[in-house]
Amino acid sequence: MKIATTIEEVRAQVRAWHKQGLTVGLVPTMGYLHEGHASLIKTSAARCDRTVVSVFVNPTQFGPGEDLESYPRDFERDCAVCEKMGADLVFHPAVTEMYPGGQTATYVEILDDMPKQLCGKTRPIHFRGVCTVVSKLFNIVQPERAFFGEKDAQQLAIVRRMVRDLSYGIEIVGCPIVRELDGLAKSSRNTYLSPEERKAALCLSQAVRLGKKMVLEGERDARVVLNAMRNLIAHEPLARIDYVEAVDGETMAPTDELYDNVLVAMAVYIGSTRLIDNFSVKLQEG
Repeated sequence: MKIATTIEEVRAQVRAWHKQGLTVGLVPTMGYLHEGHASLIKTSAARCDRTVVSVFVNPTQFGPGEDLESYPRDFERDCAVCEKMGADLVFHPAVTEMYPGGQTATYVEILDDMPKQLCGKTRPIHFRGVCTVVSKLFNIVQPERAFFGEKDAQQLAIVRRMVRDLSYGIEIVGCPIVRELDGLAKSSRNTYLSPEERKAALCLSQAVRLGKKMVLEGERDARVVLNAMRNLIAHEPLARIDYVEAVDGETMAPTDELYDNVLVAMAVYIGSTRLIDNFSVKLQEG
């Protein structure tokens, strides 16, 4: 496995692979890799001839007062995970490599309401930063496929929209949420939780299970399901709800009806740590 720190190193290697007729998969990450990231890398390695993993904490998707400086980092450990899961190249650029001068005057941004829903309500610049850095990575790596986790469902939908609108010709592959044995969704931010907060955080996955159960039992009124999920979370003293909402899984438009592919998503603060979780309505399974 190779490690590259410059854009030209990555381009040269990918050009060589493409000349050999090899397919390339990209797994964009911000590092501090966990089993969720590992599953993306493993899936890419299985579906593509070569896999590039980017490890870059992207400053343009963090707003004022967010956890850019404290975001967990452990590059040596990340490389061990990448190698074990079958990655061929790790791209670990400095901020000045991705953004000359440390900043950019050019952004990629979706201008309809997609980025304004869910996480976008309290993180207004977040998805502009995501689209910008992912667009740059697509231009640098030129992959045939890119792999994203379904835990960040709004991000996944927005990246798919960007790829369609800008005619990238890249297949976007969504991979299932990976959970701890007790149900908590894997997240780099789980490391922020104290032991007491870690137990409290289970209210998110418990709310997901409750919502799924209600849908399975035939409830189609999103308001009924959302209220039940909110009430469950509200009983946890350390939890503070940012949002619990139902939206169309493709457009992110709010909905009061639970039809196929509706996304039921939440963001909840456990202490000062903001965690997300979700499930998609699959009526054919009911």
